Amino acid sequence: MDYMVNKKKKILVAGGSGFVGQHLVERLSRDHFSFATSSLELGVDFMDLFQLEKLFKKEKPEVVVNAAAFVGGIQFGLEKPGEIFFKNTIMSANLIECSRRAAVSLFVNILSNCTYPDFSDKPFKESEWWNGPLHQSVLSYGLARKASWVNTWAYQKQYGMKFINLIFPNMYGPGDHIDEVKCHALGALTKKIITAKRNNLKEVVVWGSGKPIREWLYVEDSVEAIIRSLEIKPTIDPINVCPGTGISIKDLAFLIRKAAGYQGKLIFDRSRPDGAPYKIMDASRCKEVFDWLPSTDFETGLKKTVEYFEKVI
Repeated sequence: MDYMVNKKKKILVAGGSGFVGQHLVERLSRDHFSFATSSLELGVDFMDLFQLEKLFKKEKPEVVVNAAAFVGGIQFGLEKPGEIFFKNTIMSANLIECSRRAAVSLFVNILSNCTYPDFSDKPFKESEWWNGPLHQSVLSYGLARKASWVNTWAYQKQYGMKFINLIFPNMYGPGDHIDEVKCHALGALTKKIITAKRNNLKEVVVWGSGKPIREWLYVEDSVEAIIRSLEIKPTIDPINVCPGTGISIKDLAFLIRKAAGYQGKLIFDRSRPDGAPYKIMDASRCKEVFDWLPSTDFETGLKKTVEYFEKVI
């Protein structure tokens, strides 16, 4: 690889108290990187440009990883579309602008697979990223994240800044949100099923038909991709980071049921929204760029996730 970030270069993890951010901070600490982190929970509001400027002047980062997001599951998206669009757009714009002012050498931007058009029943390729409209259930968040890519493109064009844009599918693993509104389907189902088992409930209601196909990325694999992104030549083109395989919500629910040892029934409530019918990404470019693909076996990762939820709820 022809681009290497020296471990002495200071990395700022924006959103270090979040799901991905916590795991990234742990990895950077374990591997002896120089780093700092902040978030709203840690005392800095990324919506406030002046607070961010103060943070950048104090920490003097050379690399920034944007792991900050205001996001949740389907219900969260339905309840807060305005907040989702506004907060994510402003946070990303402020982080990129402060990085420009601080002459940061590399900005790693994390995107979501909901930035892809709602048009396909085959794995999404990066070349198809602009080929159609987004699903309404993720329109606010998806377009806010897509706008952050446009922001990186514009700043590369005008200011010569260097970026890496990574597109992640839904993530799972220890440390996931336990709030059913904020977590995605896997976390929400895990909490429901564990709670039902503890309370000796005879059934669990699953939102939707169970037919939608989703791809899941174990959180430590997402961190591995971020670390590897520090070693490649910067490119404005987005890179899918994914295993390239998916599972239906129905099959997922039964796997969680098995992992949790729950004996009750699963009832699929078709009156509830399904969301987009299909979300799997093509992993070809990930393999080409990183010489690597996410390697955590899904059932192994799911077992660790269930064990984590059993401890914290």
